[in-house]
Amino acid sequence: MCAYRLFRPDRLSTSVVFSSPHSGRDYPWSFLRQTVLDERAIRSSEDAFVDMLFADAPAHGAPLIAADAPRAYVDLNRAAEELDPAVIDGARLAGHNPRISSGLGVIPRVVANGRAIYHGKIGLAEAEARIASYWRPYHDCLQALMNEAQVRFGEAILIDCHSMPREAIESISPAGRRRPDVVLGDRFGASAAADVVDRIEGAFAAAGLRVGRNAPFAGAYITQRYGRPARRMHAVQVEIDRSLYMDETEVSPSQGFEAFRRLMASVVADLAEIGRAGEVPLAAE
Repeated sequence: MCAYRLFRPDRLSTSVVFSSPHSGRDYPWSFLRQTVLDERAIRSSEDAFVDMLFADAPAHGAPLIAADAPRAYVDLNRAAEELDPAVIDGARLAGHNPRISSGLGVIPRVVANGRAIYHGKIGLAEAEARIASYWRPYHDCLQALMNEAQVRFGEAILIDCHSMPREAIESISPAGRRRPDVVLGDRFGASAAADVVDRIEGAFAAAGLRVGRNAPFAGAYITQRYGRPARRMHAVQVEIDRSLYMDETEVSPSQGFEAFRRLMASVVADLAEIGRAGEVPLAAE
């Protein structure tokens, strides 16, 4: 299993970077032997097929980095220090952390609906090995992509690509009101400039998708780490309703998957356009 797959354009022509940290679906056999869950249940926290929805990014001049390691194995949208003593033998909890308390640290204890992944605990050495082998290489590459965009264009715009269960938006939508198809998370303005978020919303709205902001998902570790709007480093989390393109129970593409993928191809083209403000000339070699 590789840490990630990187898809680069023939020519970098936009400051937009696409990242899909939760679409990994390469489950090590050793991990499947450890878990008490069956092969379908273990995938319930996975952002299945999200990397495929954004696969046209390189055709529009933008890189796409996608995880190979599944979220249930190591969560790339958590800090490396978010170790859960309830599942990692020898880990120490430093203060209250609601993500760790709910079982969603960097090495998750549960998948969707709070279902336990393991019978007992794994060793600290194993947890650290996962972080060293998969978490650090992914973030090293993502940081390099962001730095490259900023040097080349004077800014970097990270599109942090995710999916959300249908029930997550049903629970927060008032009765009688249409639910959002897409939720953008900018940590309530902390991870991206307002005009950047407005343009991202406009790209989805132009495709006929209903867009909400920051509820129920405002962004997690990746937006917190990479979003520095004062330095022209912007990060926006994108959550897409899974029911638009997949069967959530079977974790399989729905009949409408290909049509939705084509719709998303037009969105990706518009998102890439946001980052074409101007290329900084490279110094002569």
